[in-house]
Amino acid sequence: MSAQPDAALPEAELRPRRQFQFIWLVPLVAVLVAAWLAYTTIQSRGPTITISFTSAEGLQAGQTKVRHKAVELGVVDSVSLSDDLSRVNVRVKMHREAISQLTDKAHFWVVRPRLSAGNISGLDTLVSGAYIELDAGATAADAAGEARREFVGLDLPPAIRSNEPGQTYRLRSPRIAGVSVGSPVLYRDIEVGEVLSWQLDESGGGFLIEIFVRKPYDRFVRGGTYFWNSSGLALDLGANGVKLRLESLQAVLSGAIAFNIDAEGRALPASAPGTEFPLYSDEQAALSAGFKRRVPFVTRFEGSVRGLAVGAPVEIFGIPIGLVTGVKLVLDPAGTESYVEVRFEVMPEKILPAAMVTDLPPLAAARTLVARGLRMQLHTANYLTGQLVLGMDFVPGSRIADVQALPDGTIMVPSQSGGFDNLVASATELTQGLARIPFDQIGQDVARITASISKITGGGELKSSLASLSGALAGVQDLVRKFDAGASPALKRLPEIAQELAAVLGHTDRLISSTDTAYGGNSQIKRDLERLLAQVNDTSRSVRLLADYLAQHPESLIQGRTGRGAER
Repeated sequence: MSAQPDAALPEAELRPRRQFQFIWLVPLVAVLVAAWLAYTTIQSRGPTITISFTSAEGLQAGQTKVRHKAVELGVVDSVSLSDDLSRVNVRVKMHREAISQLTDKAHFWVVRPRLSAGNISGLDTLVSGAYIELDAGATAADAAGEARREFVGLDLPPAIRSNEPGQTYRLRSPRIAGVSVGSPVLYRDIEVGEVLSWQLDESGGGFLIEIFVRKPYDRFVRGGTYFWNSSGLALDLGANGVKLRLESLQAVLSGAIAFNIDAEGRALPASAPGTEFPLYSDEQAALSAGFKRRVPFVTRFEGSVRGLAVGAPVEIFGIPIGLVTGVKLVLDPAGTESYVEVRFEVMPEKILPAAMVTDLPPLAAARTLVARGLRMQLHTANYLTGQLVLGMDFVPGSRIADVQALPDGTIMVPSQSGGFDNLVASATELTQGLARIPFDQIGQDVARITASISKITGGGELKSSLASLSGALAGVQDLVRKFDAGASPALKRLPEIAQELAAVLGHTDRLISSTDTAYGGNSQIKRDLERLLAQVNDTSRSVRLLADYLAQHPESLIQGRTGRGAER
């Protein structure tokens, strides 16, 4: 086999190598993204702050967030105890957008489920867990605060937020009476604010209560505004009977403060923030405080004033015009001038118009009224509780009394016992009057009168008179009987009957005269004679009836009365 020549082979083609491969874009993009993330992380990272709390309950490093209006502003980095083990220091890494809020006006507190009187909050944390709430404490109108990185957390959430419009005011009260932090502030039964705090005043004799009233209701807090303690459930067994007042459920649980404004106060300007007002015990006391003019009086009682207490009403004609302000015993060791001093205030604006009250001097008015018989008396207002009221009554025939003005301006007016004291005095006077009656002498006189009556009834003259009267009555009865037997025989005897009646009347007249002359006008004989005269009058009336019958029925003279048999 012969060898064949080799086939022609293709020539190699040389191509230039590419300078850039697209595969390298992947790591490049990754580097750029990492750089951007690092840059944004560095840019968004804010300062690290420290918050001191009394407890770390619900706080966990790396999980617990710091929020403001549900916007996350940071996260807890670590939780540790303080050096003295009294508090917990919480380090928080804040975001950059929170730097402007980290000032000395900022407040932090832990939001967790809380149940207080009339209020439940933080229920959303049952699912999401506890978190730290931030309140910047400064608004756009406030000056910027000083930057700070260490804070003391609040144990309880603040009552109001910095961005909530409204004003704060102060109330002064001798008693706290169930009001607590968070208690609502009511205006015409509408919740318009809440109690922020309370504390003892400088003297320790009362309380200062700070309240917050939201806009637009703060415009009703003026010079004529009055506040009172509107507790949720109030039972009053006072002079006006039994009163039961029930407010809202929240007021029942935590108490409440209510306020209102009078007609004159609406024209006054709105009160400035921080203005102090008195807090009254109830609405009635607040309404009474609206009367600016108060005239102090004092009176004295020498008897018991049990049931009269401070705050009892002062009434005139049953209308309250004042209040009792003091009840004091003034005891003389010698026992000669011991009495009870009762001080009270009268509000003349409840009686007279304001213009007349201004022009009328109280002392002159009191003297005029006392001269007309005005006296202070005690009246029972409630028989269930035994409470008394102080009444201003006009007593007829009162002794002349003087009205004095004490050095402190108090007007002293006279008093007079009343009510139960009057009953006791009347009973005593009645007993004394009964004791003065001579019962022994009266008994002897009654015995003599009884003997005289017995002698009279047993006398012969009385018996003769009674016998004559019996004969006259027998004649009359015989006349009637004969008339029933037949009208004809009776008609024939009419003249005789008339003569007999005349004789009977004459005899009766003589008998009455004799009896009245001999035995007096209030004896048993006179009463018997009066009954006799009544019978005689009946007889005369029978005769008139007989005559009328004969005039109408003349035939009865012949036929007699029909329809009845003759009596035997």
